[in-house]
Amino acid sequence: MPARNMNSFAQDQDTSSAVRSAWRAAYDRVRQATELLCTPLETEDYVIQTAPEASPAKWHLAHVSWFFETFLLVPYLPGYRPRDTAYERLFNSYYEQLGRPWPRADRGFLARPTVAEVYSYRMHVDENMRALLERVTERDWALVLQRLAIGLNHEQQHQELLLTDLKLNFSVNPLRPAYRIDLVDPSGRVAPPMDWVAFPGGVYEIGQQGGDFAYDNEGPRHRVYLRPFRLSTRPVTNGEYLSFMADKGYDNPALWLSDGWTTVRHHAWRNPLYWEQIGEQWWHYTLAGLRRLDLEAPVCHVSHYEAQAYAAWAGKRLPTEVEWEVAAAGLPITGNLRETSYLHPAAAPAGKGLLQMYGDVWEHTASSYQPYPGYRADPGALGEYNGKFMCNQYVLRGGSCLTPADHIRASYRNFFYPHERWQFQGFRLAEDLE
Repeated sequence: MPARNMNSFAQDQDTSSAVRSAWRAAYDRVRQATELLCTPLETEDYVIQTAPEASPAKWHLAHVSWFFETFLLVPYLPGYRPRDTAYERLFNSYYEQLGRPWPRADRGFLARPTVAEVYSYRMHVDENMRALLERVTERDWALVLQRLAIGLNHEQQHQELLLTDLKLNFSVNPLRPAYRIDLVDPSGRVAPPMDWVAFPGGVYEIGQQGGDFAYDNEGPRHRVYLRPFRLSTRPVTNGEYLSFMADKGYDNPALWLSDGWTTVRHHAWRNPLYWEQIGEQWWHYTLAGLRRLDLEAPVCHVSHYEAQAYAAWAGKRLPTEVEWEVAAAGLPITGNLRETSYLHPAAAPAGKGLLQMYGDVWEHTASSYQPYPGYRADPGALGEYNGKFMCNQYVLRGGSCLTPADHIRASYRNFFYPHERWQFQGFRLAEDLE
């Protein structure tokens, strides 16, 4: 691609054939990356769903195609008609303005369309998307690129979710199937000692700025006041979390939020998701199958409740999302981004300053998912993408080892319910300085 990146579509007013060709290549690259992730799968692997939050791989493949069809092909490609009107319901995730979506918890019931038919649907959408990028008029160019940027970032979200969901769907199988048996085991690295970085109090600006792509919930950019605080230099490790468990952290109600304590009792949680004790040794299920727990890696697959309880046990707290973004601003996006192992984040090498802010685990914050001052959801059905979920969820920052590298930025706001654990979630600690 020329000197443009996939997240600067809306700024590109050049409609030359070379530029159109570059955006077609960007589209093809994202679409092919999704299908490459499915290469190790057998047909049966595409259709299982073991929990409401873990959609089948086949559904992910179809839904992202439905997104391009619905928001780009139907309104902007003259004469285009949806491939199958049934797909308008089956593969609509939550856009109520576009009809009545098929229930999320029932996506695993959809034996049909077949996997082959879903891939055929993807090919059909791809052919027409290439035609759209060739034929779109100058009048519609900016709107098409804006929606294309959303669509490509949306597909990258589903690349991550596809693997996250696959891990949960595979994990309930007593055969402990592996997504890929050739994945590299990153254990053996030593986490650096936990240190602290101080930040002075004062007025800061947060939120997306400039011309690069951002979701509507990342703005408007605005000023915030912070008291002095410190942030731990790295996330909490598995070994450190084991100390919390050994000290009966799961049995001490003084550490837990009321809803968290109720959740722990209801589900009988005793350890993070995917952990299993065999004899005296702790193991955990990974995309490479069952492996010994790496004590030096960031703890992963813990809920907001568990992260908060650990912080209370340690005499610290979780950072707010504002503190996290202020600390992360200007840091290079490095770490285990797109790590080929896809099994769990590996501990970073020794160093100074803030480590592993990006690309190891999504980091829990203490912040409820709420709109920024002056926020306005995008108009129409696309406005349902983020705004309507600003209730009862918490913000996570930083990206995980499954997050595409060019999908990560300091202002990115991920959000989940406080009890959820299937996402690659960890945390670091914070404390007040006055």
